[in-house]
Amino acid sequence: MIVVMKNGAGAEQVQAVADTVTEWGLKPHVSQGEERTVIGLIGDEAKVNGPALEMMAGVEKVMPVLKPYKRASAEFHAERTVVRIPPARHGDRGLTIGGPGVVVMAGPCSVETRDMILSLGAFLKGAGAHLLRGGAFKPRTSPYAFQGLGVEGLRYLAEERSVVGLPIITEVMDTRDVEMVAEFADIIQVGARNMQNFNLLKVLGRCNRPVMLKRGLASTLEELLMSAEYVINAGNDEVILCERGIRTFETFTRNTLDLSAVPVLKRESHLPVVVDPSHGTGHWDLVAPMAKAAVAAGADGLLLEVHPDPSHAVSDGPQSLTPKRFKALMGELELVARAVGRNLH
Repeated sequence: MIVVMKNGAGAEQVQAVADTVTEWGLKPHVSQGEERTVIGLIGDEAKVNGPALEMMAGVEKVMPVLKPYKRASAEFHAERTVVRIPPARHGDRGLTIGGPGVVVMAGPCSVETRDMILSLGAFLKGAGAHLLRGGAFKPRTSPYAFQGLGVEGLRYLAEERSVVGLPIITEVMDTRDVEMVAEFADIIQVGARNMQNFNLLKVLGRCNRPVMLKRGLASTLEELLMSAEYVINAGNDEVILCERGIRTFETFTRNTLDLSAVPVLKRESHLPVVVDPSHGTGHWDLVAPMAKAAVAAGADGLLLEVHPDPSHAVSDGPQSLTPKRFKALMGELELVARAVGRNLH
């Protein structure tokens, strides 16, 4: 249930409503927008006296939230969430994800060597990328496949951030690693296989880093939003949703990239939405058209795999762009973004 305050309602009126619902045993969640304030009610709504609330000063209306995802719902939030990433180095600009700009996160599937990360990071920044993606811990289908460099890989990413200046997004797989990964990462990624690892989501809800949730291989959009609810309910409001393709009967692509998820998620939720066309298609030649389509559909960001030598990549080489192709794509993305009233940061 939400309480929508009248335009111009004062802080004392908002506080009075919050105090009242607290007395009833519910937890108020105040969302302050430029034009309106919304107070979400968390708890047993049977205890709520709706008519009494509607009679309070400053209250415009009381509405039920019928969605199972409450805090992730667009109804629950006065404005869209904007995730802010501080500058990687003194003097650099910070980033916003969910605002008018489209953010590009690019880099290799796996962190392989120090030299590769530093040189590729420098190139990507020069080509217009905003964050460096790279996996230090890799969830692989086969136990014999490369599992990542672990802490060593995190140190290489941290060195890139301090030397080159690109903030870092990397994946966490285990609740025991969250605190450690948070020391290195600007955004913590939850992979598709862990989207419903609820213990992990609860721990991430208590950390002080933005979390990007990738849609599960066979998960509905409601299930993705319910996973976001776990993180938000545990205390972390900075959640980013990522469409990365789902498993269908189609065999020409690695997954089926569901671009309709972008407008649906932006209608249903206040959270930023990112698209990963690399995992979504599995083929480098399909990445560029799907990336441009994602921006046209309203995506707030892209997650792109780029490798200096895809044929020798330790993981996901077939879907990785070369640096040259990435640079060409950035120019095309700028044109698409402008066509839909946005820009690349």
